[in-house]
Amino acid sequence: MAVGKRVGDAMILSIESSCDDSSIAITEIATKKLIYHKKISQELEHSQYGGVVPELASRLHAVALPAILSECEPWFNELKAIAVTNEPGLGVTLIEGVVMAKALSVALNIPILPINHLKGHIYSLFIEKESQFPLTVLLVSGGHTQLIEVRSYSDMETVATTMDDSYGESFDKVAKMMKLGYPGGPLIERLAHSGDASKLSFTVPLWQSPLIAFSYSGLKNQVRLAVETVSYEEYPDIAAAFQKTATDHLIQKLKKYFKTKPPLRFAIVGGASANLYLRSQVQQMLTVYKAPLLLAPLEYCSDNAAMIGRCSLEAYSLNLYVNHTDVAINPRCKL
Repeated sequence: MAVGKRVGDAMILSIESSCDDSSIAITEIATKKLIYHKKISQELEHSQYGGVVPELASRLHAVALPAILSECEPWFNELKAIAVTNEPGLGVTLIEGVVMAKALSVALNIPILPINHLKGHIYSLFIEKESQFPLTVLLVSGGHTQLIEVRSYSDMETVATTMDDSYGESFDKVAKMMKLGYPGGPLIERLAHSGDASKLSFTVPLWQSPLIAFSYSGLKNQVRLAVETVSYEEYPDIAAAFQKTATDHLIQKLKKYFKTKPPLRFAIVGGASANLYLRSQVQQMLTVYKAPLLLAPLEYCSDNAAMIGRCSLEAYSLNLYVNHTDVAINPRCKL
């Protein structure tokens, strides 16, 4: 399919449905300006279950995405491509966005830009901005903990990843142990404000290991044992000690990696990058290396179509668009 000229008000519509956030955005190609953005969260519906129920998330996307799309019709004539998250994520939710993208592609006779959700998080740093590479990125979310060397859109290398649970996932699971609700990250962070981390001593995961890798299953078990043996009044102390230990683990492994490759620029992205304690600890660590810390605005840390739209501008410039028949979902794909 032919692609229109990238001039004036030419735009890309982007769709995000990789988990439990339904989101659509419209981004102007020439200026990188975010023309439209809306997200409908499913947190309330999933909170009673203590986590995301994939089938429920899929049904909610089927209602929310068309409702958002109806607001985008005034820009349909200016669209030059449809960008959609097709990897990684929950298969039953990814398909909701991909089916919509395929339908729009056929109806408007414009191509599709399949976008990797993790690359989208990296480009959340550059919404309405020029990108800055090379860049060392710590991606922390409900499903991923990765250290990535980013040299360009098409040149990204994962140098460390989690061996089990992710940073964000561990917060969700600890919150579930304490019966706090979902999502757990903001709830644990809020509870930790009134706690004393020194009241409990949790072992930092992989402290003695030379591996540049992450692990949270052992820490999660330590917290479970603490929850079973203390009173409810001591939960803030558990939250504070857990948050400190989970973050100390990241800092310790980053320092180990930086001994061989000091950062020129460093960024934290992903839903868990909204944690202010994590941000402060990383900022403090980076003073030694005199490296700037790049952060996405808080509203763009969690899953959203604005980051998919910004990422799609790079894919569009590289002519990475495809026909609607060639878009496949890859739930377990990585960078």
